[in-house]
Amino acid sequence: MKEFFEQLNSVLSIVAAISDFLWEVPTNWEWYKAIPVFGSFSLAVIVLVGTGIYFSIRLGFIQVRQFKRGMNLLIHRRAASTGISPLAAFFLSSAMRVGPGNILGVTGAISVGGPGALFWMWVSAFFGMAMAYTEATLAQLCKERKGEEFVGGMPFYGRRLLGNKAWIGTILSGVYIFYAMFCLPAQSFNVVSSIGAMGELAAGHPIAAMSAFYVAAACIVLLVAAVMAFGGIKRVSSANNKLVPIMAVVYVVTVLALVFANVNSVPYFFSAVLGGAFQPDAVFGGLFGTVLVQGIKRGLMSNEAGQGTITMSAAAADAKHPCEQGMIAALGVLLDTHVICTMTGFVVIMAHAWTAVPEAWAAAGQLPKFLLSVHVLAPSGITSVILFLLALCFGLFAYTTMIGMITFSEIAVNRISRSRFAANFVRSLGIVVSAFGITVQLAGYDLSNLWAFSDLANIVLVYINVPLLYLGFRHVLKATAHYTATDGSAFSETVTELASSYWRERPVK
Repeated sequence: MKEFFEQLNSVLSIVAAISDFLWEVPTNWEWYKAIPVFGSFSLAVIVLVGTGIYFSIRLGFIQVRQFKRGMNLLIHRRAASTGISPLAAFFLSSAMRVGPGNILGVTGAISVGGPGALFWMWVSAFFGMAMAYTEATLAQLCKERKGEEFVGGMPFYGRRLLGNKAWIGTILSGVYIFYAMFCLPAQSFNVVSSIGAMGELAAGHPIAAMSAFYVAAACIVLLVAAVMAFGGIKRVSSANNKLVPIMAVVYVVTVLALVFANVNSVPYFFSAVLGGAFQPDAVFGGLFGTVLVQGIKRGLMSNEAGQGTITMSAAAADAKHPCEQGMIAALGVLLDTHVICTMTGFVVIMAHAWTAVPEAWAAAGQLPKFLLSVHVLAPSGITSVILFLLALCFGLFAYTTMIGMITFSEIAVNRISRSRFAANFVRSLGIVVSAFGITVQLAGYDLSNLWAFSDLANIVLVYINVPLLYLGFRHVLKATAHYTATDGSAFSETVTELASSYWRERPVK
């Protein structure tokens, strides 16, 4: 068995090489790298930031112009007669966005690119809000009704934009499901490992990986995940309505407590972030391109703007106007990056652990680096309490992401088949794959290269989704003009020819 996993990990190592190439091309070519300034920008950076800037300009910086309107949509709750409410869709997408990447990704970006990487995460997320708005609006335009639910997202608008061919929707659905299934093992293991960390903190001593405690925790996690997944999107969204606010508030409040306890380090945080963005520290490579790429790459993995992976939740909402959900999706990027990721940045940067304990920092993985930073900042006497709360948040981040991936895969499979068998097959596959991840990791086998697949899948999905956004952008512009000129109601398929028949058949609200 050990030989099998070693061979599997060896095969997956190829994925890491392909992923790095796609993220870095053409900066890994000497002739391109020699170009002043521009040679620091990889194609991925150009595509993501360039698209975000272009959409922001063409939409009149809607992420700023309609910000108040978007906040009002979140504040004023509205029940849904079909599907889920816009607020529930916001929580569902946030459950996917606010995942372990908000800790691991940010820590990784800073450990490779330095504090300045956080600044570029902010910048890319600001322009990414326009991409999130565009893809969520497209998802609403092309959504379809399935009984008492809505289904849609990238596979649906991709099919409509590319000649309405069934095979195109099938391929796009398959790509997302493939991506989700490869990401699930790491998420399920993160849930169980966080429970283990909380158990060890409560017990005051280490707990063996294959102990009855871990086995029981794994069984409970899988059982609860199965109950949630087989309950359908409404059950999942109902749970996320409660979990997302709790985990976000607990994480922010806990980190703010650390910030106030180390308030003298706050000026250093801002000087390090702003200074490091343009004058990288030699400790982290000292290259502007490294800082920039790390900020954008890890920012994308966290907020998923432009990737198409959160469009399923946008389509599931019972919105009065497609652009409503576009604004809510944009606010999701704001919450993920400018709030949650910034909290992680405060901890890692203020602790300055790469100089305080350089040997331990250099040898540690991303999560140990974050925990090491917590130890530096936490006041003596309450360190265990702080670590327990952060372990709880980390587990909730991973759990909601795990359930979200299974649920979104279920929505995506509707583009292939709407049968009960297809939905149950995807749900079952998600649970089995999650169980595989837990079992492999607890048994002590190293499948760390599975994380590389996430990087690869992210950039592949970007290169698929962004061209689709350009193809559909004229329809988004028409819908936006209508949204801006009206009170957001009375939308019909006559506004843009891309709109699905639902917008013709829906009852006036």
